[in-house]
Order: sequence, then structure tokens, then C-alpha cells
Amino acid sequence: MASTQARIGQQALAVLDVALRVPCIFIIDAIFNSYYDPGSGWAGAMAKVLVRVMGVLISSVVLLLSQKALFKFYTLFFAVLLGMAAVLINYYATSHIDFYSAYYKAALGFRLLPRNGPTLWLGMAAVQLVFGIGYVFLLNLQSVFAALVVLDIMIPLWGLMIELPADVRQLVAVFSGLALALNTAVCLAMRLKWFYYSCRYVYLLVRHMYRIYGLQLLLEDTWKRIRFPDVLRVFWLTRVTAQALILVYVVRAVRRESGDATGGATDGSSDAQGYLLSWDVFWDLTSNLIISGCDSTLTVLGMSAVISSVAHYLGLSILAFIGSTEEEDKRLGFVAPVLFFILALQTGLSSLNPEERLVRLSRNMCLLLTAILHFIHGMTDPVLMSLSASHVSSFRRHFPVLLVSLALFVLPVALSYALWHHYALNTWLFAVTAFCVELCLKVVVSLTVYGLFMVDGFSNVLWEKLDDYVYYVRSTGNIIEFLFGVIMFGNGAYTMMFESGSKIRACMMCLHAYFNIYLQAKNGWKTFINRRTAVKKINSLPEVRGDQLSDIEDVCAICYQEFATSARITPCHHYFHALCLRKWLYIQDTCPMCHQRVYVEEESRDRAAFSNNNGGYAAPQDAAAAGPPVPGENQDGQPAAEPPVDGAAAGAQAAGGVAELDNDLLEDNDSIEYDEDEWGTQNGNTPVEEDYINDDTDSTED
Repeated sequence: MASTQARIGQQALAVLDVALRVPCIFIIDAIFNSYYDPGSGWAGAMAKVLVRVMGVLISSVVLLLSQKALFKFYTLFFAVLLGMAAVLINYYATSHIDFYSAYYKAALGFRLLPRNGPTLWLGMAAVQLVFGIGYVFLLNLQSVFAALVVLDIMIPLWGLMIELPADVRQLVAVFSGLALALNTAVCLAMRLKWFYYSCRYVYLLVRHMYRIYGLQLLLEDTWKRIRFPDVLRVFWLTRVTAQALILVYVVRAVRRESGDATGGATDGSSDAQGYLLSWDVFWDLTSNLIISGCDSTLTVLGMSAVISSVAHYLGLSILAFIGSTEEEDKRLGFVAPVLFFILALQTGLSSLNPEERLVRLSRNMCLLLTAILHFIHGMTDPVLMSLSASHVSSFRRHFPVLLVSLALFVLPVALSYALWHHYALNTWLFAVTAFCVELCLKVVVSLTVYGLFMVDGFSNVLWEKLDDYVYYVRSTGNIIEFLFGVIMFGNGAYTMMFESGSKIRACMMCLHAYFNIYLQAKNGWKTFINRRTAVKKINSLPEVRGDQLSDIEDVCAICYQEFATSARITPCHHYFHALCLRKWLYIQDTCPMCHQRVYVEEESRDRAAFSNNNGGYAAPQDAAAAGPPVPGENQDGQPAAEPPVDGAAAGAQAAGGVAELDNDLLEDNDSIEYDEDEWGTQNGNTPVEEDYINDDTDSTED
């Protein structure tokens, strides 16, 4: 229970922290979107610039405050607002209200203030009392000063009650306001020390983090600490909601005035129709909201934050549907807003006219949709390959991934058909179509590889050509994707030179040329060279077939499968399936068993004996047919050199020869056993323990 309450408290503080930072974004956005008139002289222009700079600076500082400092700042700010509201109410009441004939009507159509004078006085007294108590509480004043402040706020109302002359009432209200302002100024001045130390602490903290962690980590920490995406999201949604309410109110007011001008409707259905919007009016309102929702850089950032939230939950839903748990696939909420913001900067979205902005935004959203579909394919492809390679037979595991893959094929086709049906050919439509065709090609390649692996899973024999077929399919897809990248680079170059060139577009083209063309071509060529080198190395190794396989009663050390038709022998006398060894050589050029180099020159491999994976040796067929070698001579008839004194293992290999091959072949790959005498002796059959004792320099015989 306590943990639940603590969690709810933390969430409430987080919501309040975000809500208190949103006004800063509104102020900065209003300052940048306000009209600037430089024709008022240099003094007026400098004053306006100074006000703008100070407003942006103060709003930025408040936006970056810590949570504790932010709450304290808003405490003082609301106290000042309550004091100002109390002073204004006193001045307005003493100057404009006729106590016994007060009657006001609000703009929304209902009576704002009561008609009876004493009732109005009692209501104002209650409001002023609440403002005074709130002012005292927020400034944390002592009891004596708190009572004096509340009394100061209530004095002008007493002048109304005893019906003082108008001049005297105004004078009392002015002195009451001056006293309250003086008290507020003193309280704020006493807190200047706190403000100075808070700013100094923030400066020292930022400088320390910059020196220790660098600028990138400093920005990331600040981004997370102030919850900037949430602030932008709340800012954009609040702004759009307020504009929607204003537009709906204006539309209804216009309808009401037009109805009054025409005499109104003859039946009672006019009121119900006033609250209903036709499709054309609803579309116009939505278009205006969308246009105003991206009219500045901050609003574009806010829209990007909203897109980030939508894309994040969309990615999580798809991952849960296909059963993936990869953390890298949860980056859709980061990729989508970044791409949208880059497209907005590249096309100058916020600086366009309203009609052009709506068209450009729709085009950017089409490009963003194709990019999201590409990212979703990147999420589903590993799951599809994992299911096919692991031979999972459950239909419930395969159906969601196949359904998403089918949707990834159908949606680009439908989008391309709709766009070609409504728009003429241009560079934008060509780019969207190219992305859609590329996505369909990726889906076809993934499904083809998936089918090959599924066929291999249902087969009872080893399909040695499977790797070649998968390589051919993926290589074909990569080549076509590379060609699409080159075509898109040409399309972007044409757009930059003849339609809308910008520095951001040029930078994006350079990034596209590097990542999607140069690196892709480099990686593809590297894969091709590695594959060709691996095939060359495999072909250079001796192959064991027929009767020799029966002499080697063991399995491949890579796949742990028996040798059905052939095996390849490495220079270090270990044997593997050719397909398994080729896949290993794609990664590194060493033996999986002993880590010696696999590819050696031909002269170092002449007439070499082969062994099983446990160290046992077998002579080639021609050497075995010729009989055992003559003692004291090697295979070339030359006198044999003295065997190295290397323990019992070297002596057994030199003396046993082929006669002990059957016993050695019975050992398993992972269970090599050693004789106790062999393990405990070294050169000259001297036990290791005795040698250590004889060489002990700390003997007690001294």
C-alpha cells in the first residue's frame, strides 16, 4: 500500500513538473511568432529587442530549473499574481461599481455578477479573503505580518461598506495596493540570495558535467531531467485544443448570427443543428488546426513529440503481436519523430503559406509512413528468420509474423495505387513509389528465404546448397536495393537543383550517399570477397570420401552431425563438413578446434596424414596400401630425425603409428583423457611434483 501511494505521488509530481514547464514554451513560441515592427526608431527597436531577449532568456532559465527550484519559483510567482489580482479587484470595485445597481452581463451570454449590492459585496469580500490567505500562505509570512496583509487587502471593501466618497475610496485602494506591493518587493528581495545560490549551483553542476561527461551526455541528461518530449507534447496538444475550441465557438457564433439575421428556423431543430458540424466544416476546421499546428519550429517539435508517442505504442503493439523481445526494435518512437523533424526542416514546412504547408505536410506524412513500414519490416524480418531456422512448427507462432509481412506488402501497393490515381508524376511521387517498391522487394526476399529455411526444416537430409540459394536471393535483393538508392540520389539531386534546394537537403543527400550507397556497396563487396575467399579455401583442402569416412567414427565438430558423403581435412588434421567449415570461414580464418590457420600453401600440405577431431591419425589410402614405413626412415626414405623428448604423447605417436589408430578413434571430441603417468611427467620422465620440490629455494635444510 505504501509503495502504491509513493508511486502515485511520484507520478503526480512528474505531471505537475511537466505542467509547470509548459507555459515557458508558450511564452517562447509567442515571442518568436509575434510581429516585429522596426519602424519605431532605434530606441524603440532596441527596447523591443531587449524585451524579446529577456523574455526568451527568463523562460529558458525557468524551463531548465530543477524540480525543487521550479516549485519554489512558481510559489513566488503565484503569490505575486494573487497580490496583483487583489489590488486590481479593490481598485475596480472602488472606482466602477455602483453598490446598489450593479448589473453585468458576460460575453458568453450569462450574468457574471449578481444584481443585488450586498450580495456582490459579500462575494467580493470572500474572494479577497481567499486571495489574501493564499498570498500569505505562498510567501510563508509570520502570523503578525500575515494578519496585517489580510487586513490591508480588506480595507478598501470596508470603504465600500461605510459608503465613503469616491475620491477617498480610490485613495484608500491606492495606498492599500502600494503597501501590498512594498511587502511583495521586500519578500522577493529577501529571496534574492536563494536565487543567486540556485543559479550558481546550476552553473557549477553544468560545468562539472560538461567537463566530466561531455556535451552530448549533458544534453541527454537535461533532456530527460526536464522531460522535454512530454513538455512539447502537452504544449502542442494544449495549443491545438484551445484553437479548436475557439474555432468551434466562432463557427457557432457565426451560425447563430446568420440565423438571427434570417429570422431563425421555423421549428426547434435549429438549436440541435447549431451543435452539429457538417463534413465540409469539420474538414475546414481540421485543416486549419493542422496548418496552425506546424506554423513554427516549436510547434513542429510538438507535433514530432506527438508522432513519437504514437509510433512508440505502435511499435510496442507490433512487437507484442509478433512475439519479439528485442530491445533494438523498440526504437520506432525515436526514429519516426527525428525523420519527421528532418523532413520539416528540409522542406521549410513552418515558413510556407497555409495552403502550401498543408500539401507539404501531407507529402511528408506519406514519406514518413513508408519509412515506418520499412522499420516495421526490420522488426519482423529477424523474427521470421528465427522461426524458420529454428524449425518451430507451431502455426500460432508463424501466423502473426506472416500476417504482418502480408500487410507490409499490401499497404505499399495500396498507397502507390491511391497516389498515382490522384496525383501526376513528380519527384515526390517518384520517391514514394520507389520506397514502396523497395519495401515490397524486401518482403518478397524475406518470405523467399523463410520458405527455403522451412523446406530445409522439413527435409531429412542435409541441403548443402541451401546457403548458396539464400546468398543468391539476398544478394539479388541487396543489388536492387542499391540501385534504388542510386536512383533516389539522382532524384534528390534533381529536386535540389531545379525545385527546392537547401543546405539541409544537401546535407541529407550527403548522408544518403554515404550510408545507403557507399557503405552498402562496400559491405556488399566485402561479403562477396569473403565468400569467394572461403570457397577458394574450402576447395584447396583435401576431401575424404568413401572408405575413409568409415575409418573416422566421429561427427563434425561444428554441427555435431555425422559425415554422410564427404568431409574436408584442415592442415591441422581436423575434419568438418564443407558447408559448416565454409560458414565458419566467413567469420575467421582459423580452425574451430585448435585455432590454427586453415589456409596454407600447397607445399606444406603434401601427403599429410589426416586425423579425427580427437588427435588420432590415419594415413592416406596410397600410403596405407604401401605398408608401414621402415623403422628409422621417414615417408621419403630419408633417415628419420630423433623424436623430440615431449612426454608420452609424442612417443606414442612415433611408435604406435597405424596400429593404435582404432583405439584412438574411440575417444570423443569433448572427453579427451590423459594417462596419470603422462600428465604427471615431463622431460626425462621426471614427475612434476618432484621437480618442484627439488627446485624449492625456501628449503628448511639451511
